[in-house]
Amino acid sequence: MEASIPTSLWNTELFALLEETFEKVSGIYLDRGTSLFETLADVSAAEASRPISAHCASIAAQVYHVRYYLQILAEYTRGNEPAGVDWPGSWQHGTVTPAEWEELRADLQRTYGEVRALFAAINDWGQEDTLGGALAIVVHTAYHLGEIRQGLGVLRG
Repeated sequence: MEASIPTSLWNTELFALLEETFEKVSGIYLDRGTSLFETLADVSAAEASRPISAHCASIAAQVYHVRYYLQILAEYTRGNEPAGVDWPGSWQHGTVTPAEWEELRADLQRTYGEVRALFAAINDWGQEDTLGGALAIVVHTAYHLGEIRQGLGVLRG
């Protein structure tokens, strides 16, 4: 007999992890005040634009990459094959003006909202792309959140 996870349980757990990773901490795995949006709230454009080191991307590049990943994931979730995927290009936006930084953070939030809505509409998680994509976005973003938080520690000394 094959075991299965009820969709309602999966959705509850997935959305709790998404919320903790992106929006606000509830104590699942992050420390209070360290979700992605909470972390980025007080980062200036100047801080976001400074390279962390000669071998590390700026915070702006990290955020641009996370937003790009969400955009690609959204296309796959919609059942589309994204054209012209450019992973190296997603790292080429290292500096931002204050207006560009504000727009990038707002666009990240909008894109995240779109992905959440797409996930909320899924009734059958039995397909590899949807299940794998949902898991990947949590893990991928948590990784970059760690990179961003470490980078802030270096920048702010």
